[in-house]
Amino acid sequence: MLEGYMENAQGHQVPVAQVQEIDMARHELVMEKVAKVQAMHEQLARLKAELMADVGAFVTLSAERYGAKVGGHKGNVTLLSYDGRYKIARQVAEHITFDERLQAAKSLIDECLRDWTKDSSSEIQALIDQAFQVDKEGRISTTRILGLRRLDITDERWRTAMQAIGDSIQVTGSKSYVRVYKRQESGAYTAISLDMASI
Repeated sequence: MLEGYMENAQGHQVPVAQVQEIDMARHELVMEKVAKVQAMHEQLARLKAELMADVGAFVTLSAERYGAKVGGHKGNVTLLSYDGRYKIARQVAEHITFDERLQAAKSLIDECLRDWTKDSSSEIQALIDQAFQVDKEGRISTTRILGLRRLDITDERWRTAMQAIGDSIQVTGSKSYVRVYKRQESGAYTAISLDMASI
């Protein structure tokens, strides 16, 4: 940025003398608060890394007392304070997608539905179609698709379709979370929130 100028939202250099006082004051307020939020964001990132590392180290230490070896930092674990007032929960959520075999499963399911619903309404077909719908980002709901596998249907085509769904599952990554909880008088645990919107 040139000295004596401020860059506006369109990327133009505007002489400071032409910037209205209220615009300057707003800009300074925003920049001051953003700097504080960015510093807090970095502090939270360091805290998360510390929590993940320390919980992982404790799990390894605990396993070693029994002569067991724990591979990596994968898996959910909950650590309780001795008095039970606090707990730290580490959770690892896997990101699941489906490959092209999901289309084979859909075709087999459609075949089943055509036979089963010859003389009935189309509501069942609509429910199945809903399970295969994509969201705004073009992603399919893993929960709805995997929910189909819990249905106890003995038709061989359905079983083959469920096998195709299982075979189509691809784990594309994982994300680790760590949450800290405090026990309330009722005995229920509530998370100690670090989200400004919920404080």
